[in-house]
Amino acid sequence: MATAAAAGVASLRYFPSSLRNRVCPGTISGGGAVTFSPRRGRGASAAAVAAPSREAEPASSLGDLTRVDFPILDQEFDGNKLVYFDNGATSQKPSHVMKALDDYYRFYNSNVHRGIHALSAKATGAYEAARIKVANFVNAADSREIIFTRNATEAINLVAYSWGLSNLKQGDEIVLTVAEHHSAIVPWQFVSQKTGAVLKYVGLTKEEVPDIEQLKGLLSNKTKIVVVHHVSNVLGSMLPIEEIVACSNRVGAKVLVDACQSVPHMPVDVQKLGADFLVASSHKMCGPTGVGFLHGKFEILSSMEPFLGGGEMIADVFEDKSTYAEPPSRFEAGTPAIGEAIALGAAIDYLSNFGMHRIHEYEKELGAYLYESLLSVPKVRVYGPAPSQSDHRAPLCSFNVENVHPTDIAEILDLQHGVAIRSGHHCAQILHRTLGITASARASLHFYNTKEEVDVFIHGLKDTIDFLTSQH
Repeated sequence: MATAAAAGVASLRYFPSSLRNRVCPGTISGGGAVTFSPRRGRGASAAAVAAPSREAEPASSLGDLTRVDFPILDQEFDGNKLVYFDNGATSQKPSHVMKALDDYYRFYNSNVHRGIHALSAKATGAYEAARIKVANFVNAADSREIIFTRNATEAINLVAYSWGLSNLKQGDEIVLTVAEHHSAIVPWQFVSQKTGAVLKYVGLTKEEVPDIEQLKGLLSNKTKIVVVHHVSNVLGSMLPIEEIVACSNRVGAKVLVDACQSVPHMPVDVQKLGADFLVASSHKMCGPTGVGFLHGKFEILSSMEPFLGGGEMIADVFEDKSTYAEPPSRFEAGTPAIGEAIALGAAIDYLSNFGMHRIHEYEKELGAYLYESLLSVPKVRVYGPAPSQSDHRAPLCSFNVENVHPTDIAEILDLQHGVAIRSGHHCAQILHRTLGITASARASLHFYNTKEEVDVFIHGLKDTIDFLTSQH
């Protein structure tokens, strides 16, 4: 049994490449191997099952067509072609996006909103055009409802501090699920500690999805805000946001949606969803790091206090007080990430060129192929619901192999097969405890991935399991 209990063992990353394929993997500090009871039909496999057929795959899939636009994917490590399956953490960037960022710094770098010269006017125009692109991409009613932030984490903190601290009091309730990302939990813990508001958590069903009936049962006139993900970064499940919004509205509660795992992969219509707030990050949707956005209903944003103070967010400044600009400027203090926002706009152009419906349909097929392929591997346990015609599952799988630590799996896949996956708690420790584990491995796909890469991953996973288990 491969373990990860001994601290201080050097990573295989630092072994010479000529030795990497011949050494026994060192144990990794922090926790032991995973042991579980396999559960067939939901992602468990006590024995091998037939691998899915690839006969129906077209000659040129969307993955095949788009890979040429992502130069980072065209490289090898120790003779293995890179297979990048860590898109849940961050996506790769097409040349179109990198050129947009380079063009800004090369040809019209200037501050926005503060100058009348040609460079400033061009930068301001491109920056505000990016805001309009985001608004159109998620079908916002008004581009003023789009606030640029550093990332989705900052967007959630903005709501927690600017709306939460002003509207929550002792005894009020904040409803979340156990499957939320830490970014959607910790800010509300801060608010709870400062205001006396109470955090209420929704558990999982036997299918390992957040229990919507339990959520409905928790709602009351004490509920002031419901904080939920759209798509889980661990379970791959999608929540019925429109239904949650309707139930929350009946008790007068606001709804904040973490859409980081949905906006890059499927059409998202904020007006149809009806949530009061929605957040997403550029870097997961083929854009650069350092910028994300908050969508908020304009009447709510107009009622909120600023999150940060400084330039740009003011109307007038006096010796003892200031008045504030209208949204979105009210929440964009200081010089923003101008080039990054412009490049996010370029990423939206790129995604829109293929169409989010097309991307979504391709990824549903690819994700189902990944899920079924993992089920063909003995002793693998996949978390979350099985894909079906009625229940959408994102193109990601978090899994464990019986008696093998997920970090050992991820490291050997990287070193010996060139396959990049993630291991750990994926910023979801509460969810992992609920599942009875401390960590998992995760393979997460995007539209530039292919079924051939899934086959490489599965072959590498089987070899890795054999390698690790043969050492003990």
